[in-house]
Amino acid sequence: MRIVVDLTRCQAYAQCVFLAPQVFELHGEEVLLYRPDVPEEQLDRVRQAIAACPVQAILAGEEVNADAR
Repeated sequence: MRIVVDLTRCQAYAQCVFLAPQVFELHGEEVLLYRPDVPEEQLDRVRQAIAACPVQAILAGEEVNADAR
């Protein structure tokens, strides 16, 4: 799975960091770093993080490909 975070939408609530710390990392209070290519063993955690994002800033799979067009 490939993900993209809309950093203009992200408000650094860090729900993704708590749910998938091997994919998402918060630096300081507002800078989110992430791995765009999700390792197979992290798929469930990342899906939970996507669902938990209060501003729906994380896009995955087909959504990522649609935005690239």
